[in-house]
Parts: sequence; C-alpha cells; structure tokens
Amino acid sequence: MREHAVAVVAGDGIGLEVVPAARQVLDRVAEIHGGFRLTYREFPWSCRYYLEHGAMMPEDGLETLRPFDAIFLGAVGFPGVPDHVSLWGLLLPIRREFRQYVNLRPIKLLRGIASPLRDRGPEEIDFLCVRENNEGEYSNMGGRLYRGTPQELAVQNTVFTRFGVERILHYAFRLARERGRIKRVTAATKSNGINYTMPFWDEVFEEVATQYPDVEHDRFHVDALAARFVTDPAHFGVVVASNLFGDILTDLGAAIAGSIGVAPSANLNPEGTYPSMFEPVHGSAPDIAGRGVANPIAQVWSGAMMLDHLGYPEAHGLIVGAIERALLDGIRTRDLGGAAGTVEMTQAILDRLEG
Repeated sequence: MREHAVAVVAGDGIGLEVVPAARQVLDRVAEIHGGFRLTYREFPWSCRYYLEHGAMMPEDGLETLRPFDAIFLGAVGFPGVPDHVSLWGLLLPIRREFRQYVNLRPIKLLRGIASPLRDRGPEEIDFLCVRENNEGEYSNMGGRLYRGTPQELAVQNTVFTRFGVERILHYAFRLARERGRIKRVTAATKSNGINYTMPFWDEVFEEVATQYPDVEHDRFHVDALAARFVTDPAHFGVVVASNLFGDILTDLGAAIAGSIGVAPSANLNPEGTYPSMFEPVHGSAPDIAGRGVANPIAQVWSGAMMLDHLGYPEAHGLIVGAIERALLDGIRTRDLGGAAGTVEMTQAILDRLEG
C-alpha cells in the first residue's frame, strides 16, 4: 500500500469547517480503494496566526512544506488582515516557490444542480480552465512612490516570458488531446487594448498550436470570451488564460456551474519536482463562518483532484459520482437552494461512496 504525506492548512473562516469534512471523505475513499493511505500533518498558518506572529507562516514554512506529496488548503483571508497581506504571505509564495504554474479549474455542471443559464444541462457545461499561475499580471514587480501626496504613483508590471507562456500552452494542448471532452483549446487575449504582452501571448499560442494538428484552437478577446461562457458554454474543451484573466473567468465559470461553493481547483507542478496544492475556488466566507452552513463540495472535489494527481483517477471518479448522487437525491446546501448544513452534506456524500 502506498502512503502519501499531505500537509493540511485549513486557514481561515469556513476552511476550518470544510477541510475536516473533506478529510472524512478522502479517508473513506482510501479504505474503499485499498491501494493507498493518506497521512496528514496540520499547520495553523492563517490570518489568526498572522495576528499572533506578524507573518502568515514561519520563515522556514516553505522548506517545511517541501517534502510533502501534496498540500491541502482550505481558505485564506479574514477581516482585520488586508487581502494582499494574507495572499502574498501564504498562498502566492507557495504557488511560486513550488513552481505550481498550472492552476486547473474544472467548469462542470454536476448532475442534480440547476445552472442559472436557462435550459443548459450538464452535457453543455463541462470544460476545463487552465490558468497560468506564476507570472503575468500577478508578477510581483512594481511599487508606489510619494504615498499620501497628490503626486502619489502606483506601478504594477505585467511579466510574460516565452518560457512561462510556452509551458502553460503546451500543458493546455496536451490536456485537450488526452482528457478533453472536446479537443479544442481556446485562448483568452486582449491584444486590441494591451499592445505588448497580449500580442506576444497570441503569437506564442499560434506557434504552439502548430505542434498539435489534431487539436482545434481559437482565440477570443477576454470580454467576448466572458460573454461566450454565458451564451455558448458547450463550445469549450480547454480554455487557457493568463493569471488575471483566468482568475476572473473561472469565477464566472463557477457561477454558470451553479455555485462557487462547488468549484474545485488544483495548483500543479506537473513535473512532480515540488508538491502541488489543492484548494476550493471560494474564499474564507467570514459572513457564514462558524455557522455550520458552508458547502463542503468544493473542498471535497479539490481533494478528489488531489487523488487524481497522486495517481488514483478511479478514486476521483468515485468521489464525484457520490457528490452527484447526493445532489440528485435532493440534498443541497443553502447556496444551492437547499437546507443541508456542512455535516449533512458531507454525510450524504459518505453514504453514497459505495454506490
């Protein structure tokens, strides 16, 4: 039996509720599968930790995480700590230090959930978003001058490297070839308004596309692409986007799939040189934290993606199937129009893991 060491950072808000719920599901699937076991080590790194220690994690936090097979993250952020402090103190350093340059987010309407898009069913909303995760618009370059004066200046530099753009595009095309329901890669651009980085992105996209003649490809300006998510989601197989565009588009994708509460994600180092990290798309939701009403599906599904990454695709399918069966039986949390709480939703998934 293979054993996998998982670093657990529940973080803030509802992360403290949905992470334990997801662990119950993961452990039960490990028992059913029989071929692996997960061992966990919990870390209290969070906004609460920041308020006590002046940092989101210890100075040696990244070195501490390095030996693990995967990182399972709940949510980061809470009132009293600015978002740029919490994100740049924990989540973004992990993504960068461990070269997690792929942010993979399924946009999939699960059976048993009604999309806000009228008359759209699960067969029409089922594609993958690949977001470049290490550079682009979130590059940590820039600064502010003359703070608090009429001459105050803020500059944020966007950085695209050929190396970074090529590797994310190759990943997207390989994903479409190997796993895509529709073998098409669609790129988000804005080359009509951003006149250096986006034409560069477009040029590299077309160069890489020539190496995958069996995969269709097209490009949309990001504003038109956002509209296309709503008007024709069935068009997409794999959508690839820069850091900022991918961040925005995937929240829209979660909305058309029914709720951000069901949206999972993976921060991947595809080469396996470093640990990858798995987290829900939603945030810490301080307005509902501690009330027992948070939807655990996104965290559970993120755990399923972790198992897939570790080499257990059948375990991933088992979990997603159990989620769908629970939803089809009418068990839903409040964000999906139901009345179930975190515990009830989790138990419903557990009850259906074996069919």
